[in-house]
Amino acid sequence: MRLSTFQPLDQDASEIGVVIDGDQVVRLNRAAPGLALDMIDLITRWGDLEAETRRLAAAATDTLPLVDLKLLAPVPRPEKIMAIGLNYADHIAETGQETPTSQIWFSKQLNSVTGPFAPVEIPKASAFVDYEGEMVAVVGVRGRHIDRDHARAAIFGWCVGNDVSERAWQGRSSQWMLGKSFDTHGPFGPWITTADEIADPHALDLRCLVNGELRQSSNTRHLVFDVWAQIAELSQVMTLVPGDIIYTGTPGGVGIALKPPIRLRAGDRVRVEIEGLGAIENPFEPEA
Repeated sequence: MRLSTFQPLDQDASEIGVVIDGDQVVRLNRAAPGLALDMIDLITRWGDLEAETRRLAAAATDTLPLVDLKLLAPVPRPEKIMAIGLNYADHIAETGQETPTSQIWFSKQLNSVTGPFAPVEIPKASAFVDYEGEMVAVVGVRGRHIDRDHARAAIFGWCVGNDVSERAWQGRSSQWMLGKSFDTHGPFGPWITTADEIADPHALDLRCLVNGELRQSSNTRHLVFDVWAQIAELSQVMTLVPGDIIYTGTPGGVGIALKPPIRLRAGDRVRVEIEGLGAIENPFEPEA
């Protein structure tokens, strides 16, 4: 099932829905008023709401074409956005660093969240904006000290993401948060593909293209620390809650590592595709 947060073009309020037939969205807020307040509410109460959500999707009585709506970030206001660094062997090699023996984590702030097709800013304070195509995990349950054997059950679903990075700010200190948290620098979507749809999240092809040029091409099997290890690590430190977002790492081919390095400029379009999860594509525009 593909669950979305969207805004009809003729209204300001957002809704949640199920994407069906590739080009239609079942409007859950219209089909069943009161079913769930928003995506986090739906995820939190999924055990009680899944059967009714699937029934509404099958009935498909209140639908809207995708062309008549704007897809938003599936979880517009997650409690936490965590991201792991240096987690593909080829990306580690292109940076010239050693393979980490422990996981390297940073946070992206809430202001970075933006939609899967929304403009992304080239900030006024920026020297080098870069792309990082990634698989994104969406947490489905509240939990602490989740061991590896139970980590899969903690994941509600999967998205496509771009961990947009401002390299000059990222390099200012050993703490990467500022360089990862500029406004709009965390697009993900286009929807949540529920976990039951993906037999093995560690066997998905991932590609990132800039203006149609292939820059990144890999497979999630090349993660140094797989998602189950990531959940086990994070949950030792913090209580994970429904709707938390985890960027799981980017492969080689980022702009800063090209020879010569190539930064993103206003007018560029960055597309990230992941097998079975869909694609996001964001135009890059100057900060207003």
